[in-house]
Amino acid sequence: MASTEPSRSDLVRAAAARLQSAARDGQPCEPVRDLLGTADIPLASRCLANGARVVAPNGRVWTQSNIGNALAGRELARHLRELGVSTRGPAALTKADRSRFLSALDTAVQQALRATAS
Repeated sequence: MASTEPSRSDLVRAAAARLQSAARDGQPCEPVRDLLGTADIPLASRCLANGARVVAPNGRVWTQSNIGNALAGRELARHLRELGVSTRGPAALTKADRSRFLSALDTAVQQALRATAS
């Protein structure tokens, strides 16, 4: 018997489409309330403000206490580029980064599940 419920992958694709639309329009991060994996620091900041757990692709867990420094560093790099200074982009992701990301993502998922269960 076929299920009428959307599959998890369909839900993930739908959430990703909403996120891309919100980020493109500069809207608050309303679609994400639980968990987000992103390299987009401003998007991470908006989602944190809405109470989401946010993990960067390198496995760094963004929090209210560390996102401000990331935003400031991003702004500084932007300003330096405007002045003509060559800045390096993010380092290439390694297998260790992927492992840290998967571990941090699993931890965040478990925390989100515990929070919704209580």
